[in-house]
Amino acid sequence: MKYNKLIKEALKYRERAYVPYSKFKVGAAVLMEDENIYGGCNIENASFGATNCAERTAIFKAVAEGNKKLKAIAVVGDLSTYTSPCGICRQVISEFGSKDTDIILVKSEEDYIIKKLEDMLPKAFTKEDLEK
Repeated sequence: MKYNKLIKEALKYRERAYVPYSKFKVGAAVLMEDENIYGGCNIENASFGATNCAERTAIFKAVAEGNKKLKAIAVVGDLSTYTSPCGICRQVISEFGSKDTDIILVKSEEDYIIKKLEDMLPKAFTKEDLEK
């Protein structure tokens, strides 16, 4: 499977989540244009506003390493259902991806669905909108 390694990384990072308040673990892994993979987990904070989602943790990690072109992202939360990125994460995905970026919603290594960013965030506000 094309995204097998990406899915395994997301599952691994889910176990690293710091979630003492919500108890809702989320893991994410991003595949960048240069084929490097970066993982992240959600990290909560007592102030709640300082909490960071797994998707943004993984993307920011990639960007901090110089990778700014996102090909795909795998996301896993509750293992009994598919967990979708929140609105802020969808906007961040659109900043570094494209409407064709694959978003893999994972329950397990064998159970996942693949969506396009365009389907999850139609008519996204992008940097091109700022140039008009």
